[in-house]
Amino acid sequence: MSHTTQHSTSSPAPSFAQASVREAMHPGILTSAPDATLVEIARTMAAHRVHCVAVMGIEERHRPHLVWGIVSDLDVIRAAQDVDGELPSAGQIAATEPVTVDVDEPLTRAAQTMAEHDVHHLVVVEGQDPRPVGIISCLDLAAALADVR
Repeated sequence: MSHTTQHSTSSPAPSFAQASVREAMHPGILTSAPDATLVEIARTMAAHRVHCVAVMGIEERHRPHLVWGIVSDLDVIRAAQDVDGELPSAGQIAATEPVTVDVDEPLTRAAQTMAEHDVHHLVVVEGQDPRPVGIISCLDLAAALADVR
């Protein structure tokens, strides 16, 4: 195993226990329409080298509102192996609501939330009416712990 040492002239990163989600997350979210195909989701992940895509749409009840879910790379693989001809849509795969964490929560809380929900990605939200602003993954937490960002 090779090891590369990186030197930085900026101030040192805060310790894992002191850092917030904002400091380790990936800002922005790749999105897809609920009717996108499994192949389209897989292409998006491969082209952008990401492990999840948010599926967003508008649901009409009493008034229109945004609904969303997450499709992970593991969801894509599971869906691909279970097909008998027709591939499911992104909306069908992203059947469960994503697990979220506030942008200002400590990284230790993000790690605890991932463990509690047995997920590898959290949607980072911000504001009084929480809106998605990024993604944080297990790898992001590992990088912050190792301080190799």
